[in-house]
Amino acid sequence: MITYVWAEDKKHQIGYQGRLPWHLPADLKYFKSQTMGHPILMGRKTFDSLPHILPGRHHLVLTHSQDFKNKYKDNQQVTVFLNKKELYTYLEKNNDEDICAIGGVSIFKILLDKVDCLKKTAIDASFKADTVMPQIDYSKFVLIKEEKHEADNKNEYAYSFLTYVRKDKDHG
Repeated sequence: MITYVWAEDKKHQIGYQGRLPWHLPADLKYFKSQTMGHPILMGRKTFDSLPHILPGRHHLVLTHSQDFKNKYKDNQQVTVFLNKKELYTYLEKNNDEDICAIGGVSIFKILLDKVDCLKKTAIDASFKADTVMPQIDYSKFVLIKEEKHEADNKNEYAYSFLTYVRKDKDHG
């Protein structure tokens, strides 16, 4: 099963200069709770944006860089794929695992037909950004959970945690 885990603003923006455009501690806590114990799938730029290898999660990274693959070949917490075919083979062999795709745009785009669950943090604000979430056909999903939160002394913006599941579970 593939789950997207991401945060976006009111304009569906997700990044600015390789980083999140906002600071929302509740979203970081939510991200950790949703991904802990699951493999996290990302592109190399998203991997590079992490502060370090995140504990308790196997990192799956798609890149074209053989040097990057060589750098992590002995690291048990990181598996590197050099192309979509390698990635798809891994996903087929591990389709009973809940794999969390966390970005960037290229990862979200290539898995649009394969994603089973969407876990979105919708931030009720707009930010300066240079990266937009690919368009998702929400008519193919049903909203099963919504948690609304107002801004508070730790979280400057109102936000909602939204969970969607694909209506047609037989999507290949």
